[in-house]
Amino acid sequence: MEYFVAEHSVVRKIWGKGDTILFIFAGAAAEFALNKAVDWLYFTGKLPADPIGRLFSTVCYAQQIVFAPKEDALQAIDRISAIHSSVEKMRQSQIPDWAYRDVLYMLIHYSIAAYELLEQKLTAGEKDEVFDVFYRMGCRMKLTGLPTNYNEWTTSYEEHLKNDLQKSEYSIDLFKQYKKHLGSFRYLLLVETQKLVVPDRVRKMLQLPQFSLVTMILPLYKASRRVKLDKTIRALILPTAYMAPIKALDKAI
Repeated sequence: MEYFVAEHSVVRKIWGKGDTILFIFAGAAAEFALNKAVDWLYFTGKLPADPIGRLFSTVCYAQQIVFAPKEDALQAIDRISAIHSSVEKMRQSQIPDWAYRDVLYMLIHYSIAAYELLEQKLTAGEKDEVFDVFYRMGCRMKLTGLPTNYNEWTTSYEEHLKNDLQKSEYSIDLFKQYKKHLGSFRYLLLVETQKLVVPDRVRKMLQLPQFSLVTMILPLYKASRRVKLDKTIRALILPTAYMAPIKALDKAI
């Protein structure tokens, strides 16, 4: 059977561990709040009503595509396009291509940043693999202006960080919603995790100090994975409603 992502690909290693995906989620939650197109998800009211659920479902959807047979993955990508098309019709306006590209860029950046933080540095070839997966997603969505290789992407991503982000009333409200839905302790962990994976520009725009408390905890957490205590720790830091779907993120690879 042909899969969308080759069975030996490092992308499966990245997206096959719940821990890594949670760090991807944390970083994307920070950067997405600054995106100039975030008002599109406020338009439906679904994002502020359940910001954790909405963003988490997006990350889970990406994981499903990574592990799906090729034809199933292509159909899933087509469904994403169809969902956004229906929102465009309701608003009588079109989501700009750069907004879609920015989401793909986030998935590329945080896939690499999270894996390198929790596991090990990726080689140039492995970074190319990460880029290629999301590049093919973008091509299937018929997006324009996509970079064609990882090196081009790094330049394009820097331009995105300069041109497509702003701290707006939506940014401020979204972080308020994160805190409301997570509670003070879990919100603190979210922000401290974000410090470790977001680009410098995102950190400065959100006024996040460079030092993170998670830096002190991370070695202990890595050790806990070796003795199978990591799932116990997750149960302490994650909302109960998300324990089952988070457990399902761990793939046998």
